[in-house]
Amino acid sequence: MSRMRQELRAELRERRRSLSPTERIRAANDVAASLLSLPFAPQSGYVAGYWSTDGELALHAWLLGLPSNVIPCLPVLAPGKTLRFAPYFAGDPLQHNRFGIPEPVYSESSLLTAQDMQLVVMPLVGFDDEGNRLGMGGGFYDRTFAFRTAPDNAPPPPWLVGVGYDVQAVSVGTFNVEPWDVRPDAICTPTRQLLVRSTANSFSH
Repeated sequence: MSRMRQELRAELRERRRSLSPTERIRAANDVAASLLSLPFAPQSGYVAGYWSTDGELALHAWLLGLPSNVIPCLPVLAPGKTLRFAPYFAGDPLQHNRFGIPEPVYSESSLLTAQDMQLVVMPLVGFDDEGNRLGMGGGFYDRTFAFRTAPDNAPPPPWLVGVGYDVQAVSVGTFNVEPWDVRPDAICTPTRQLLVRSTANSFSH
């Protein structure tokens, strides 16, 4: 099953890398509009995105559209293969982590925990119509937000939203869902907004 997941990841990563620059720009704008229109989109507090790599959908349009009282953050690698979060505004200095992904230059006192976030936008490699997310396989988000799948099923915030391109959609059952997989509260693509936690789950086209 692990090998099947790896093969699926390779196929889906190639799908997103094959998109043209025009398609990428249009997708970033459409997803930004979808994120900003979520019923739980925060008007204040901390939110986290990610620095897009390997063809991931870019979040610059969403960051530019955030309300003035919202403080954007980027994830930072933390002990135990988990994530913390550091405030980041365009032009702030960056440094590369051990995977070569840019992180804000931060002091320990400035780092925020997962529980400090109002909303976290997570990259995904694949997803299905039931709101299940296939990540890169490192488990950083699953470990960081494990409290969301604990026996007491801690409610948001933070709200968790997976984003990607429509070409990353797969049929339900294509990949096995593990007990430790953290399920997003919503998934946004250029043409879809799946509200996983809504009592009226639906796709908006």
